[in-house]
Amino acid sequence: MGGIGLPLKCYLGIDVGSVSTNIVLMDENTNVLQSMYLRTNGQPVAAVQRGLKQISDKLPPHTVIRGVGTTGSGRQLTGIVVGADAVKNEITAHAVAASHLVPGVQTVLEIGGQDSKIIILRNGVVTDFAMNTVCAAGTGSFLDQQASRLNIAIEEFGDLALRGKTPVRIAGRCAVFAESDMIHKQQMGFNLEDILAGLCEALVRNYLNNVGKGKEILGPVVFQGGVAANAGMRRAFERAIGMEVHVPKYFNVMGAVGAALLARDAVARGGPTRFKGFGVADLEYRAGSFECSGCPNLCEVIEMAEAGQVIARWGDRCGKWSNALAAGAAAGHCS
Repeated sequence: MGGIGLPLKCYLGIDVGSVSTNIVLMDENTNVLQSMYLRTNGQPVAAVQRGLKQISDKLPPHTVIRGVGTTGSGRQLTGIVVGADAVKNEITAHAVAASHLVPGVQTVLEIGGQDSKIIILRNGVVTDFAMNTVCAAGTGSFLDQQASRLNIAIEEFGDLALRGKTPVRIAGRCAVFAESDMIHKQQMGFNLEDILAGLCEALVRNYLNNVGKGKEILGPVVFQGGVAANAGMRRAFERAIGMEVHVPKYFNVMGAVGAALLARDAVARGGPTRFKGFGVADLEYRAGSFECSGCPNLCEVIEMAEAGQVIARWGDRCGKWSNALAAGAAAGHCS
């Protein structure tokens, strides 16, 4: 990789969510060299540090990181910690990744551990989207819970659902009702494969009636997120919308793929990368907050300290604290 003695120029994409933290290392030709899925466990900075450490240990000699992009709910925090060149929301990152891996994609179905979303693209541009963070029905955490209750490995869920010949009608509008309905169907004597197939179809109906309500679903259609590993869910989507559903190779780290692509575009416009280096994996970070009493807004200001020194503040509506910190950093840089 990169040739003998030649630098291997790469881009990092980091997607930090509530359930998982995904990191992708991509070369200049957009080939994914490494991909990593880690549990966030409520500690996004620690998860990112752990991931960077693992990636750095596997890097070949003469590797140069040209740019870093962050996305996900923890994108701002992570961007400050690592020194990101591009900090973008999940919709943008997922759309960019899907367009790159499946050219011409017009609909993106994304279901993760805690939420789900649909993205509508036309001519490569996002024209509409919707997210569902209210109900757990259909998300990865709900499927994990049901697999555990049924004493089957989550990896076997999809294959068992594919064996279902006559999917059982399951109430899928609510996670609680879906579970109680499954238990009722088991007690009535329906076989497991048909129940699982029925659950997949119920969850797809729930997704299309809520997240996809009012959206024009056109092909090519891409299914991504951790739940895309479930072949039963893919088949249920294909039956419901009447067209082929593509599951890309890196379906479970698409946000990170998009972030890496966005980082590449950002540094291509000029200027060196802001990446602080893999040494951030060994630094101590501490987050805190305080309430500003300077006006009736009583803003809760969040601050991040690196090795004991405050490096960022946000949450103040007027910019009193964040701007002062930025001005101080600029003055220190110029002196």
